[in-house]
Formats: sequence, C-alpha cells, structure tokens
Amino acid sequence: MGRVESLVKRVVGVCSEFLFEREEHVKVLTLATVVGGHVLVEGVPGVAKTLTAKAVARAMDLRFSRIQMTPDLLPADIVGSRVYDQKLGDFRVVLGPIHANLVLVDEINRASPRTQSALLEAMQERQVTIEGEVFKLPEPFVVVATMNPVEVEGVFPLPEAQLDRFMVKLPMGGLSREGMRRFLKVDPRFIEERFESLKPVVQRGELLEAREELGRVWVDDSIIDYIIRLTEAFNSHRAVRLGLSPRGASMLLLFSKALALAEGRDYVIPDDVKLASLYVVPHRIVLKPEFLAEGLYRRETVVREVLERVEVPRP
Repeated sequence: MGRVESLVKRVVGVCSEFLFEREEHVKVLTLATVVGGHVLVEGVPGVAKTLTAKAVARAMDLRFSRIQMTPDLLPADIVGSRVYDQKLGDFRVVLGPIHANLVLVDEINRASPRTQSALLEAMQERQVTIEGEVFKLPEPFVVVATMNPVEVEGVFPLPEAQLDRFMVKLPMGGLSREGMRRFLKVDPRFIEERFESLKPVVQRGELLEAREELGRVWVDDSIIDYIIRLTEAFNSHRAVRLGLSPRGASMLLLFSKALALAEGRDYVIPDDVKLASLYVVPHRIVLKPEFLAEGLYRRETVVREVLERVEVPRP
C-alpha cells in the first residue's frame, strides 16, 4: 500500500466515526492537503463544513486556525501587523491567523474585496508581506474557505483571479434519510466528545513524504492529450465565456494523480481525470450572461456535458 493511499484511509477512517456521510469530503480535503491545493467548500449552514476541516487538521497533526470573515475585517487582521511594544520600546511583528498549516476562512464572500485580496499572495506565493517584510508560511499550507451558496445580501462575489487559486471546489449538501437517522440517534455531545478525543493518525513529516509520490505517478501521452482535448472543449463550449486556464489544466492533472494514488495506483487512468474534473473545473468556468439569465446552464452541467462528449482514450 502506498503512502498516500494509507494516509487517506487512516484519516477517513478516524473522521467517519463521528462525521456522517462525509467520507468523500474528508478524502478530497486530505488529498488537497497532500498536494498543497486550496479548497472552496460550498454549502448551507449546519452541514458540518467547519467540523470537517477541523477534524482533518487534527487527524493530520496540522496547526489549525480559523478566520471569520466580516465586512469590517482588515487585511492586517489576517496577515498580521507591526505593533509598538512598550517593554521593548520598539515595534515588533505580530503574525496573523494566516500563519498556520490549515486555515479555515469561514464565509469568505462576507469580507470586502480589499480584505479578500490579502489572501491572494498567501495562496499563490505561500508568503505574506507585512510593511515590506516577507514572511514565509509554514509547510504544508492549505486554505479551506467556506461559502454559503444561497445568500446574496451583504456578500461580495469572489473574483475569477481568486477562484482560480482554489484547486478544488467541494459541494457539501445535507444528509440522506439513512444518514439523518444515524445523526439524530446520537447525542450531540457524542460528536463533540469524539472530536475532542481525536488523536493524530498522520504525522506532519509523513504528509510531506507522501507528497513526493506524486512525482512518481506515470501519465501516458494519451492522458495528456485527453486533458488538452477536455480543456479545448470547455473553452469552446457555446455557454462558456471564460474557460479553463493553463493553471487550471495543470491542477486537473495534479489532482488526477492524487486520486490515482488514493486508489493504490501509480498511473493515471481516464476515470481519474473525469472525477478530478468534477472538483477542479466548475468554479473556474464563467458562463455567458445570456445563458445565466435564461437559466439554461449551470457550471456543473457544462462540465458533465463535455465529459460525455469528448472521446475517452482507449488502452
């Protein structure tokens, strides 16, 4: 069993003891952390978005911090600032909550564009600048941002440049009838107690070692051509105004490798690319206004339509 496969199974196993029907979400969050990609979690309140992120961080022995986005939050509240220390008689740097391994940015679209922009350097360069001085962020570093898809008042839409920095978008819905039955049968304190007693099953160094497996995954030329044809199909779709960028295509390949490793394979197959597309592509697509107004297409619809239309490479 490979390192990534073993790591994912351990994290999913320990988290599924108190997170009901969240195995796939835990798996994607874990893989994104291994790869070093950021995650945008979209779901209504009360579906365990925060608890899932905290559980993954604790299971992987990662330093966790949470930033509650509000309209009055300033960039310095995120990255840090210089403050005057009376004892020292000089200014010193106080680092903000962005300096952690897994940073939960709750309700990211509630912060102003100015504050949201404070995340751009951190997410892309793995560093922040405080009054001209550069501070490297710890490794691994992953931003998990949550967003409520139904609220439209008091929120600021995320610009395409920021959306493109998230490797995957992870929709998180409610529970099935059976999942709801299991959830309602347990005492709420049970979930709190299991989370508080959760011990790390993965060490931080082990996570960084597992990341090295990505470089040993075999990708056939036919898979590369398949991703190129998918990218061209996304970009030329009649409902798409802005399609998949080269960075998006690169992240699609990288996450396909991670999914292959999670299944115990050291080579990528077309099904890996198809599954990765459902997470990597939708939030990067911008639809034309006329298709949005008429409600004919959703981003996910475009992705599924292209996946069905583009020919899959044969072995």
